[in-house]
Amino acid sequence: MTKNKPKKEKPLNQWVVYTGLAFQMGVVIGIGVFGGIWLDEQFPNKFSGFTIACSLLGVFIALYQVYSSLKDK
Repeated sequence: MTKNKPKKEKPLNQWVVYTGLAFQMGVVIGIGVFGGIWLDEQFPNKFSGFTIACSLLGVFIALYQVYSSLKDK
């Protein structure tokens, strides 16, 4: 009887996963920034508060997504 050995992931496969995470982070942060800019245009304020707040929210969401996807590995 032979035991099934767990398959090792190929380096190229890991590279694709990490590249996908980088693009995902960029998209989430970009949506936050452009959403904040749009809100600032709709509701003008002195300090562009919506852009700052939505940008930071996008960064935190992106970091959480990366953390949750990497903690399984």
